[in-house]
Amino acid sequence: MNISKLRISIFALSLVMAGALPVQAGDYGRYYTDLPVALVEPNVPSIPDNTVNLKDFGGVGDGVTLNTEAFAKAISALEKRGGGHLLVPAGVWLTGPISLKDRIDLHLEKNALVLFTPDKTAYLKDGKVQSCISASKRKDISITGEGVLDGNGSYWRAVKRSKVSDTEWNDYKRMGGTEADEGNLWYPFNLNGFDNIASDFKAQEKMRTHMIRFTDCERVLVKGVTIQNSPKFHLIPTRCNHVVIDGVTVRCPWNAQNGDGIDLSCCQDVLVVNCSVDVGDDGICLKAGGGAAALKYPPVARVLIRGNKVFHAHGGFVIGSEFSAGVEDVVVCGNVFSGTDTGLRFKSGPGRGGKTARIYIFDIFMNGIKDQAVVFEASYVDVPVGRKGQQSATQDFLPEFTDIHIRNVICRDARIGISVAGNLQTVHDITLENCTFYCTESCFFPTSDTAPAGLQLKEVKML
Repeated sequence: MNISKLRISIFALSLVMAGALPVQAGDYGRYYTDLPVALVEPNVPSIPDNTVNLKDFGGVGDGVTLNTEAFAKAISALEKRGGGHLLVPAGVWLTGPISLKDRIDLHLEKNALVLFTPDKTAYLKDGKVQSCISASKRKDISITGEGVLDGNGSYWRAVKRSKVSDTEWNDYKRMGGTEADEGNLWYPFNLNGFDNIASDFKAQEKMRTHMIRFTDCERVLVKGVTIQNSPKFHLIPTRCNHVVIDGVTVRCPWNAQNGDGIDLSCCQDVLVVNCSVDVGDDGICLKAGGGAAALKYPPVARVLIRGNKVFHAHGGFVIGSEFSAGVEDVVVCGNVFSGTDTGLRFKSGPGRGGKTARIYIFDIFMNGIKDQAVVFEASYVDVPVGRKGQQSATQDFLPEFTDIHIRNVICRDARIGISVAGNLQTVHDITLENCTFYCTESCFFPTSDTAPAGLQLKEVKML
């Protein structure tokens, strides 16, 4: 073999070792053995071997140069070649929004930090705000590697005075911004050095963007990367089929407003495995739209959530609050929830509810749960920051939490073991078996010594 061919071979081998090439179909089959319900192992993306480097398209990783155009040119070049891998090397890559195309893998090498610009005007397109990374109606897309995606969320999120220290509050005020509600809220409106994108702070708050949003896509893989500090939700596949989220770290401050970790909305054939989530709102959450508009979309179906760790979050595993299209055939197993507000959280209310079916949850280990280990909220009211929530008067689309089977759960130090709130008739045929809850305040809510109606307990210890 001559020297040039040897160099090519070594380079190709290094790409495989770095994880630039996609996992092959069947690699995830080991997670699908001995499940209580039939699920479908997702098909992973098929990405051609073409590879380009962001630097070759004018990218500069100095933390100052804006690389939006470099990302767009590199992705366009790969698209013309039928797809491939866009390598982002070590450096700090400041950029505006990135839009993925068919058969494109965005690969962040170790020590690559993609930092999304705090300039909100960079995300405006045709009067709408783009997500930091997006794809719509695409096939075979992936984000892989050992690098970091940072959404610069502090330039987007409102802050509640009650959730930060004096030092933190003064740091926000030094950014400029606008105080409201008699000094109890801070909005990133009129920031020093940056233009607004709306006429007032309330309108701009409604325009907060998400970090990664894939809509109506097929064969999606997100693997190995760290996703942090989103302006709003971090990773939201919506109406996507065949999705794998593997070994991803999702993190933001505990008090980040609406800082959801992984939200799956109307997705089917999904695997979430080996992830670490530490966020300001729900950790791993299933949604399926709210009200009549949701019925034109499929339910969340055939989802496996296995071997993950959730630290701070409003809930470790969550269904709701909107799931009118339904949630069915879900397995949640082998997960650790440590320091979450609630452990297993089922929340919805009139006008946004649906029906669950064949939900199996087992081998869950929790500690340091601030409120309830298991909670069913059938009268949930969404309260956006700076506004008052109000219970819907409709009797349509009531939540029906049913056919949920929970076993082999150990929880140490939850304030309340199991709670049911709202219309108790909408929570029924729930089984808990072989579980131990060590509670610091009460075993059950609303009663402290008797399981709420609709729950069937077998070998459940409440200590």
